[in-house]
Amino acid sequence: MKRLKKLGMFTMLASVMVFGAACSDGEKSAETTNGNDSQLEGAIAIDGSGTVYPFMAKMAENYMTNEQENVSVEVSRAGTSAGFKKFLEKDGTDYNDASRQIKDEEKAKAEELGIEVKEMKVALDGITIVINKDNDWAKDLTKEEVIDIFLAESGKKKWSDVRPDFPNEEIKTYGPNENHGTYEFMFENILEEKPLVEGINLQQDYSTLVDLVSKDKNAIGFFGYGYYANNKDKLSAVNVDFGKGPVEPSLDTIKEDGDYAPFTRPVFTYLNVNNAKEKAQVLDYAIYTMKNAQDVAKETGFAPLADEDIDSVVKELEELK
Repeated sequence: MKRLKKLGMFTMLASVMVFGAACSDGEKSAETTNGNDSQLEGAIAIDGSGTVYPFMAKMAENYMTNEQENVSVEVSRAGTSAGFKKFLEKDGTDYNDASRQIKDEEKAKAEELGIEVKEMKVALDGITIVINKDNDWAKDLTKEEVIDIFLAESGKKKWSDVRPDFPNEEIKTYGPNENHGTYEFMFENILEEKPLVEGINLQQDYSTLVDLVSKDKNAIGFFGYGYYANNKDKLSAVNVDFGKGPVEPSLDTIKEDGDYAPFTRPVFTYLNVNNAKEKAQVLDYAIYTMKNAQDVAKETGFAPLADEDIDSVVKELEELK
């Protein structure tokens, strides 16, 4: 009889322990689901700017490794303009990276499709003028000389046309093609919408540009600072004189109030707000991106934004929850 009583008490105790453990697991599950440690699933599609690609690729890697391992973030680099075409279509991408602001006609297309678009400025970039490592004559150029080299109407075909003491050799110009916001920034903001020099070699892929300039002593090209920063062993950057002496492009000088500011521009990613409201992972990634933008910018060759710029966008995004 005593043995049966003991067995009954053991069974009751075991039941209480199982019930308690179940309650504990339930509370833990609720905390995991509703707290900051909630695990999300699904995919995020990003395309657009080749300039912004290193920044966003690093951001995506960090997010999938450290934040949401069950979310797949695919980052492509068709170019700013080509990316907007993919972004502004039915079932388009969730984000479009851009090295320029969205155009009026792109805004109109978004409105036509009923897509709410949110601009997210993520960092600052400097248009960097690059030359071959063996070029020892054009290390310092004035802003006007840079413009003349890339401007069709200037007629500067040889290095000696820029300065008499430069080599009597043909200038080989390179740059990104029309799919890229960098091309548009150069054309619209630096050349003031005047045609680029005839015969300029325009490429879709930035790594191709790096390779071409690195193999041509008379080459000069342009692209974002990040690509130069990652290829300093292959290229040299031109120090540009904006009127107060030559300025080397760097993370310090390409800030909005830096000495390289005339060739500095913000870079962006654009969020499809409709998708962010429907897919939790898309909004979560937007918030993560802004909260980590300053650190990733420094790691990938961009100047970081000010705290107040970051905080205001994070607040706006969190209001979408």
